[in-house]
Amino acid sequence: MELEARLDTLTRKLYGRPVNQVTDQEMYHVLLSFTKELSDEKKEIDGDRKVYYISAEFLIGKLLSNNLINLGVYDELEGILNKYGKSIAVLEDEEPEPSLGNGGLGRLAACFLDSIATLGLPGAGIGLNYHFGLFKQVFKDRLQCAEKNDWIEKDSWLKKTDVSFDIKFGEGKCVRSVLYDIDVIGYDNDIIKLHLFDLEGLDEGLVRDGINFDKENIEKNITLFLYPDDSDEAGNLLRIYQQYFMVSNGAQLIIKEMKDKGFDLHELDKHAVIQINDTHPTMVIPELIRILTQEEEFTIDDAIAVVSRTCAYTNHTILAEALEKWPLKYLEKVVPQLVPIIKELSNRIKKDNKDPKIQIIDDEKRVHMAHIDIHYGFSVNGVAAIHTDILKNTELNSFYKLYPGKFNNKTNGVTFRRWLLSCNHELASLLDEKIGKDYRKDADKLEELLKYKDDTEVLDKLAQIKKHNKEKLVAHIKKNEGIELDVNSVFDIQVKRLHEYKRQQMNALYIIHKYFEIKGGKKPERPITCIFGAKAAPAYVIAKDIIHLLLVLQQIIDNDPEVSPYLKVVMVTNYNVSYAEKLIPACDISEQISLASKEASGTSNMKFMLNGAVTLGTDDGANVEIHELVGDDNIYIFGVDSDTVIKHYEKADYVSKDYYEKSPVIKEAVDFIISDEALKAGNKENLERLYNELINKDWFMTLLDLEDYIRVKDRMLKDYEDQERWKKMMLTNIAKAGFFSSDRTIEEYNRDIWRLK
Repeated sequence: MELEARLDTLTRKLYGRPVNQVTDQEMYHVLLSFTKELSDEKKEIDGDRKVYYISAEFLIGKLLSNNLINLGVYDELEGILNKYGKSIAVLEDEEPEPSLGNGGLGRLAACFLDSIATLGLPGAGIGLNYHFGLFKQVFKDRLQCAEKNDWIEKDSWLKKTDVSFDIKFGEGKCVRSVLYDIDVIGYDNDIIKLHLFDLEGLDEGLVRDGINFDKENIEKNITLFLYPDDSDEAGNLLRIYQQYFMVSNGAQLIIKEMKDKGFDLHELDKHAVIQINDTHPTMVIPELIRILTQEEEFTIDDAIAVVSRTCAYTNHTILAEALEKWPLKYLEKVVPQLVPIIKELSNRIKKDNKDPKIQIIDDEKRVHMAHIDIHYGFSVNGVAAIHTDILKNTELNSFYKLYPGKFNNKTNGVTFRRWLLSCNHELASLLDEKIGKDYRKDADKLEELLKYKDDTEVLDKLAQIKKHNKEKLVAHIKKNEGIELDVNSVFDIQVKRLHEYKRQQMNALYIIHKYFEIKGGKKPERPITCIFGAKAAPAYVIAKDIIHLLLVLQQIIDNDPEVSPYLKVVMVTNYNVSYAEKLIPACDISEQISLASKEASGTSNMKFMLNGAVTLGTDDGANVEIHELVGDDNIYIFGVDSDTVIKHYEKADYVSKDYYEKSPVIKEAVDFIISDEALKAGNKENLERLYNELINKDWFMTLLDLEDYIRVKDRMLKDYEDQERWKKMMLTNIAKAGFFSSDRTIEEYNRDIWRLK
């Protein structure tokens, strides 16, 4: 049946009226059902060897547009709906965004599933079905407040299955899971599954005030929130309960699938590979060993051997504090059944090597989760070339000396289906017209755009598309934030998790510097709009203070008629994938300003580049590879290099106060944080705490790079006025973005680690 007739039949079946007589909300539910029908007609990709990608986060975003694109029906369906005065983009506003992740880690996992399906590889994601996700961010009195993010509707992408498992914890606690699946549709291909485990007896009523709930009521709370507040012991224990709930379900599912296919569990590694995404799923290693020894009659040696050949680990951080270390006493309380196995794994390492840096259980009786992954997995990968080198040469050097063959690099990537075809239709259409559609499945074909680098018509079209995307963002921000933006200003955007190492605070100090310049009569050639989007973890006090400063600056500048025509600060509310899809195509300057050596990769840098923004950044993470690809003339690099930063940490010789006292520019910007003007608009406690942090600690060396950041950013703003040159930079960035396709990343994972086919 042709598409239009089929759509009409379904609309009449659901609502008893034709397409032109249903509301947008009703039409969204028609399209949801229609898309699920088309998905059901696809086969699940299968094979004798399958990858299980296990992750605490899958930040999948809204799925309607992406699924319709991958099914190959988006354009035809949009044409049909347009006849009735409807649009997929408008209908998608009715769709709640799944709150299953936080930042880059979860977004990467979502991109990877898309690419696994697109490449036709047998695979599945394994995670948790968080009912309220991270949290919904609201601002009150220029402070971040957290509310529950209630995203699950009766009619959704979730499909309840008949799979469930019993999960046993310490102290006689036992819960039962229920499995929900979401179809992940490959582009022009079949499907794989995202398996999300939920708690059968979950009680949403436990959440009373904001995101506060009884963290000790384990039998009813496990899948309420992603990353519950861990500032107390109950929060830490809950995280361990969550993690074990995820991996025990995952391990039981994998064993079940192996048995259903008649595979010999002694050959588990020939049929399954488990990719452990960061340290949250580490307990899958001892859990699998437990199941094999206690339920499948394996010897401990055989179980350890086969699990070690099955599990691979992706490291996402250079920050030592982000590598999970759990007190042994916590594990003894939550998962006592795993403790003898973890001790056995630890003793085997200690017996052969006394180096304290590689021990699983350290002298303080803490269990190092990453150390389990490295010792008892067959692969350890970093996520950008510089990140992997730092792991090998410094942070994990003792392990690298022990297992040089395990270490490898897999530079991150993003799916072009969502981050170009779905969020930037005009640019995708231009590319289709000028270089054909092959780039949609072979991103390297984007390089063919370079033949137009001197073509005035194409360059002007790129600038026109950018302006249209800015107009759409201006309208969206007016509607959602009530803030008016100047579409002709430079859009300078920094969107990512709020963390000191990502240095949103340095961007804030630049804004203060620019504020003083304008007050002093030095006006920019063109107005500057600085846009931020970020959530701070509820227990991360300084991160919340930085948000407060940004909101204070937003108010001060808005209320200053001398400055506001030239400078605008906007902190968007509840930054998520949907907001990113509007911000990224509209961006002129992509802020990627982490302290060199601290950002493992970054993926927003890739998305911005793909959509024609120019990067302002340090030589850190994937910025290094972007720099190599586009060359010095198409990126703006500032700040000290990673070797210099690492030496500062080794020598402990960085003193932020010295920079503050020696530089009038730095002192003026930092002092403004506790000026009468700032204190009048803001909260004394928050601002003074941030001020003291910058002067007395500044662990991520904001003041070290601030003057160079100001210098290079000002040069970038000046260069923006040479629009002919800027358009060429835009084109070059788009053309060179092909390397950062997650399809390429997954091909490398498969070639070097998974070996699925």
